[in-house]
Amino acid sequence: MTITNYSTLQSTVADYLNRSDLTAVIPTFIQLAESQINRDIRHYKMETRSTATIDAGDQYSQVPADWMETIRVSIQGTGTTVVNLISRDAMADKRAGAEDVSGRPEYYAHADGQFNFYPTPDADYTLELLYFAKVPDLASNSDNWLLDDSPDVYLYGSLMHSAPYLQEDARITVWAQLYSAAVARLNESSDRSRHSGSGLKLKVRGLG
Repeated sequence: MTITNYSTLQSTVADYLNRSDLTAVIPTFIQLAESQINRDIRHYKMETRSTATIDAGDQYSQVPADWMETIRVSIQGTGTTVVNLISRDAMADKRAGAEDVSGRPEYYAHADGQFNFYPTPDADYTLELLYFAKVPDLASNSDNWLLDDSPDVYLYGSLMHSAPYLQEDARITVWAQLYSAAVARLNESSDRSRHSGSGLKLKVRGLG
């Protein structure tokens, strides 16, 4: 069976397990696989850009609901400036040392699921966030780019998480190896795509 969407993925998982009595639990295997996938894969198709306004006097800003990992934070407007990541301890030291001055944000830290900026904004600023987003879950979307590009990642990830439930310890290693190999190939293909076309130089022949 060709895997094209959430339904055919579930059917294929059942076929590989040679079980017809797992309809209710296979979505859980897929959900667990998606959690694993979001931890293991960093692909250029996960890169997402969003903008938001950070308000004057408010040092905090919410992270997007699908946020996984920050790539770059910058302030837009009259010139673009990168906002650099620092630790929460460094943030506390800066606020204590400068008595929490306000100004154009230069640094941020992660705190309580939010971005914490320093200095505290002295005006409204447009924030641009480039980040790795979670792979859209199949239960809500039916299909996604990962299922289209690499159905083996989904299949072997789901089978890997089926083994403990089915008490098939011997199969865990098999499915885990296949899953890890599929993930490695996907991450490698992303890296190649990022660098494809670089380093090329045009050579012009002279007239002779």
